[in-house]
Amino acid sequence: MIKKFIIALSITSLLSGCATMRRPTNEHGSFYAWQQPLSDQEKQLHCQSTITPAEINNLDYVTPNHYLSNASLLNPSDTIELVVAGDKDSLTGSYNIADNGEISLLGQYRIKLAGKTLIEAQTLIANLLFQKGLIRRSSHGVQLSITELGSINIAVKGAVFSQGVLRIGNRTPETRTVNFSNIEYGDSNPGRSISTALRAAGGVRPDAEIKNIYLIRDNSWTQIDLRGAITGAPIKDILLSSGDTVIVPSIGCLQESLVRPTAITQPGIVIYLSNLSRPALNNASSSINIDRTKVPYGTRLSQAMVAANCVGGSSMNAARQVVLMSRNPFTGQSVVISRSVEKLVREADRDSKDPYLMPGDSIACYDSLAMNLRDVVSVFSETISPLILFNSLD
Repeated sequence: MIKKFIIALSITSLLSGCATMRRPTNEHGSFYAWQQPLSDQEKQLHCQSTITPAEINNLDYVTPNHYLSNASLLNPSDTIELVVAGDKDSLTGSYNIADNGEISLLGQYRIKLAGKTLIEAQTLIANLLFQKGLIRRSSHGVQLSITELGSINIAVKGAVFSQGVLRIGNRTPETRTVNFSNIEYGDSNPGRSISTALRAAGGVRPDAEIKNIYLIRDNSWTQIDLRGAITGAPIKDILLSSGDTVIVPSIGCLQESLVRPTAITQPGIVIYLSNLSRPALNNASSSINIDRTKVPYGTRLSQAMVAANCVGGSSMNAARQVVLMSRNPFTGQSVVISRSVEKLVREADRDSKDPYLMPGDSIACYDSLAMNLRDVVSVFSETISPLILFNSLD
């Protein structure tokens, strides 16, 4: 009787696990706009008008052209070439602007050049040397030119995937060797542009309002329209200066046009895949590796299902479930949704149920009910067979 009770209890516990995965539960009010279909009422609720950033209060507005005309501001890590008439070894030479924005002349005269235009810096140096009695007053006594534009620190806030203080415009030694091997003076560093800064911050999110991006520099600010990066129209890709702040507002709703590789979004994202299905007992045999976790930005759940080998194979395992674990970057809430693989493949309204993938999303595949039953039978036979053999020996 004890053996029969143990056998019956084992069968009951095994059969209780036969069901496919239960529907995931999320916190009340959680919402992920680009993973759930939106009704007109929901769009009105979640699409918000732009709020003016508090950072621009008490600052002066200037047009974007103001920053375009001052694109050659000197920054820490820039290298300049100073030529003083009649001098060869003392003052003439290359100077790298230090982190505090200064250069040192003759080891004793310090002058701050960061934030100045090339002409302003040249005038400051000429006045200092004249005051110290080192040169005569002459319109061509001091000549200053840019040798290399270095990297800069800027801040990016708002509707981007990785906001914070970023270092942009970095160059590898190999790139510097190629760029400056045959050039005496002058440089252009497109890595210091606003589009590069947005990509360095993970790219703009799908809820970004790219027609009103704020740029703050010192005591002034402006608004920049970057819709041309999506439509192909010209944009004012302003070169940034060290200490600039870029703020990307949010409208709180998905814009499908922003979910693809562009000049202001990432070309690709990293996702995490798991497929421990019955035909494939481990991720290695499912061909899931580091290369499979890198997908183009704009990839949908259905495409990731194919990459994880969740689609196709045995008809017994066709009714799989796929689970997407994500986080709403707008609210910070985690959201888990499940989809039937077979329905996502076959039903005509799949687009409304096929969410875009965001950076860091995780996808897991679960076996069908038929495969779960098969496992139950397999475990049951493996468990009962030794008992039958033991009783026969008695």
